[in-house]
Amino acid sequence: MLFGVEHVKRYVETDGAEGHDWQGTTVAILTTTGRKSGIRRSTPLIYQKYGDAYLVVASKGGADEPPLWYRNLEADPNVEFQVRGERFAAVARTATPEEKPDMWRAMTATWPAYDDYQRKTAREIPVIVIERA
Repeated sequence: MLFGVEHVKRYVETDGAEGHDWQGTTVAILTTTGRKSGIRRSTPLIYQKYGDAYLVVASKGGADEPPLWYRNLEADPNVEFQVRGERFAAVARTATPEEKPDMWRAMTATWPAYDDYQRKTAREIPVIVIERA
């Protein structure tokens, strides 16, 4: 399965029956509002539950610039998050420096390549905390 538009389409159509489990990890759908366009866009992202919140990583594979969805949520932290068939309004924020080490470990436990991505860039890759609105 493709990780992109087709992934989102199948995930949404099947309430995550197709697309939640992906390459040994779990995927959710994050919907943000474009900071320039105002258009809502959905992105499949590896996630982990963390207490009452959910975590995702703005890695963009270790690129020097962050993903557009991250820039969008910086401008408007009100997002929609979908885990399997459950869709809910949420607020997204960047983990604080105090929170990040433990959260980073939780995310690299599910997707070890995040450590490789961080080594590829001087940019500090953020962990995003998604909490129900």
